[in-house]
Amino acid sequence: MSHDADGVRCMQMRGGSSKGAYFLAADLPADAAERDDLLLRIMGSPDERQIDGLGGGHPLTSKVAVVSPSTGDADVDYLFLQVVPERAVVTDAQTCGNLLAGVGPFAVERGLVPPAGDTTPVRIRMLNPSVSYATARVQTPDGRVRYDGGTVMAGTPFPAAPVEIAFPGSGAPVFPTGRLHDRLAGADVTCVDAGMPVVVVRAADLGLAGDEPPEALEADDELRGRVEEIRRAAGPAMGLGDVRDLTVPKVSIVSPPRHGGTVTTRTFIPRRVHAAIGVLGGVSVAVAVRAAGSSEVDGSLVRIEHPTGTFDVSVELDGDGPEARLRSSAVVRTARKLSDGLVWPRTREAAR
Repeated sequence: MSHDADGVRCMQMRGGSSKGAYFLAADLPADAAERDDLLLRIMGSPDERQIDGLGGGHPLTSKVAVVSPSTGDADVDYLFLQVVPERAVVTDAQTCGNLLAGVGPFAVERGLVPPAGDTTPVRIRMLNPSVSYATARVQTPDGRVRYDGGTVMAGTPFPAAPVEIAFPGSGAPVFPTGRLHDRLAGADVTCVDAGMPVVVVRAADLGLAGDEPPEALEADDELRGRVEEIRRAAGPAMGLGDVRDLTVPKVSIVSPPRHGGTVTTRTFIPRRVHAAIGVLGGVSVAVAVRAAGSSEVDGSLVRIEHPTGTFDVSVELDGDGPEARLRSSAVVRTARKLSDGLVWPRTREAAR
């Protein structure tokens, strides 16, 4: 069908502390270039406000999940695409653990996975940047997805039904440089990838307290330049190559906890500062903290303090030090359906 003339079936969901558009792969062009062109027009990019599309003018609200029946050992396949608000860029260089929270409910809603009692497990194969797996447990009383009730998740203002997400470990080393500590661009850092490439930097080394509000960090041009310098140096060191046009690695600034947690974080994603922390970014930070042997860690639980609350990550490691491997991790997120119907992209003529 012509996506210039016809609406495209789409569900908007708040997944974790992000918001995005969810599509069945069959409802989008099979060709990646055509798909990305369509998504730019659907989301309203390039425009920093995304006023002519579904995007919310921020990386956390300009996300896309593409879901299909799995061709592997899972129920469904999940491809995440980040649509950049102010540029005509769609990238699959990373996955998104927040939108992942909505994949299970979406799969049940679209009939890809039948309800299985009060709780339905959905095994998800995440396709980017490399294949990995997660199992989401979706509340399905009376055969329908439950969205309301539950508790308020930090980073969101209203309660919703919890979605438990478990990640098996890949068995691969989680410190891509082979070291717990590196010195990059004149800074002492830890490079970690336990599902999301992250560079961990001590706040004090950047002249920060570590609990500054995101808007203050974003307004500090000198700091942003320093963070980007570290990030670009980390790219080749982590095997990611030139990352100037990529959204990974993230840079997470850490400092001592203020509210009884394990660590305080402020995370550049990579140029804006997250209002909370990403799911898999949080897992990577938790792994770095566990491997470093922090005295604040209580068993497998790492409680990450972020600008809008806390995020608990359960992490099990095999081995320690730079050879540590992730055995498993688990988190609890929430998701809520916002709309379901047709979205009308601007035409290619208008895009020009």
